Amino acid sequence: MSEERDLVVIGGGSGGLAAAQRAAEYGARVTVLEYAPLGGTCVNVGCVPKKIMWNAASLAHAIEDAPSYGFNIDEGNHDWPALKSKRDAYVQNLNKIYARNLASKNIEHINVSGSLDGANVVRAGDRRIRAKHIIVAVGGSPVVPELPGAELGITSDGFFELEHLPGRVAMVGSGYIAVELGGMLRALGAHVDLFARFDSVLRSFDEMLQSALVETMEADGIGMHWGAAPEAVQRLDDGLWLSAADGRQHGPFDELIWAIGRQPSTHNMGLDLAGVETDTNGYISVDKFQVTNIPNIYAVGDVTGRVALTPVAIAAGRRLADRVFGGMTGRYLDYENIASVVFSHPPIGVCGLTERQAREKYSDDVKVYMSEFVPMFNSFTTHRTKSRMKLITTGNDERVVGCHLFGPGSDEMLQGFSVAMHMGATKRDFDDTVAIHPTSAEELVTMR
Repeated sequence: MSEERDLVVIGGGSGGLAAAQRAAEYGARVTVLEYAPLGGTCVNVGCVPKKIMWNAASLAHAIEDAPSYGFNIDEGNHDWPALKSKRDAYVQNLNKIYARNLASKNIEHINVSGSLDGANVVRAGDRRIRAKHIIVAVGGSPVVPELPGAELGITSDGFFELEHLPGRVAMVGSGYIAVELGGMLRALGAHVDLFARFDSVLRSFDEMLQSALVETMEADGIGMHWGAAPEAVQRLDDGLWLSAADGRQHGPFDELIWAIGRQPSTHNMGLDLAGVETDTNGYISVDKFQVTNIPNIYAVGDVTGRVALTPVAIAAGRRLADRVFGGMTGRYLDYENIASVVFSHPPIGVCGLTERQAREKYSDDVKVYMSEFVPMFNSFTTHRTKSRMKLITTGNDERVVGCHLFGPGSDEMLQGFSVAMHMGATKRDFDDTVAIHPTSAEELVTMR
């Protein structure tokens, strides 16, 4: 005899937990299936430990700048094992907090990987649970290429398992994971070479941001190798060597990190038994309400292939629960003007369209405002990182449809401006806002 629940959530990451808890608040009987530590990629091998490492790297940059402000600092050596130990303990405490939150809402957590056994039944180990509603929120995993010797490298998951700072690192990839981890490793003392298949990094971002980041990474001493499509990896006596498709050999390295993308974790979970459709890459197809082609089965988060960000998964999960269990008919997540940050050094903040996207959408009805300057902090240091900002507007009222920031503080200042964009702010609204001086943010309301 099958057990019955109002909702079964397969996956205990950000989106799944958000949906489960919101549904339970409405009185639903909820079960969450998750075999790994609660919190998913973000808490365990993503946003949270990454930001801790970024903070450490930022302190390394601050120590480098400190003499310019009159401090006589002996840089000494960074204690990677001590940082890892404290970081891991912090993450483990978050896992416990998630477990307590589920228990406090009477949500059952089964420590297994669930699978579908039809449109209304979920398998949890030896148990079969009949569910009125099912949410698939299993997230994704890093891609490892099918190349000779690829297993000699590690992924971003392996980065967080490193017990010591590697001396020489090959970072293969050009997306946000590659530039973030590469920047952290370099700041903490590693020699880093980044290998990109094409001629830039962050190729989906505005071209201004791409060029600014490349310039800064090169200035920080990161070797940038363009047109370097990987072909094989081998371990020799002096370390790892990377062979590129153009015949070049690169090495030796102590570690090689694959940062070439992520893939949905949808294999072997019974989607075919339930008739749930996926695209050619394995991502689950959903409509704007997060509904799959099976009416009572939903998907949220990275598994859908739509804006793979933790706050997006949380927002989508909560709105789904509001609609299904809270009676909020028509509630769904609007995926436009979602702000995001790349924790490079310095950070990048983005909201809305790139200049290229805006011109494709609005043709000649686009006006762009730009600013480039040395932030006041860096005007006093030998490390003179430049900030760059761009506002993209359209229409007679110059509605702001794109905001792109590069420089210290971009990660924090973007949130408020994304609210303004979500409300339909125009360039005149920005201009009519009194600036806060002296800050970098004031450039956004004083551009001419």
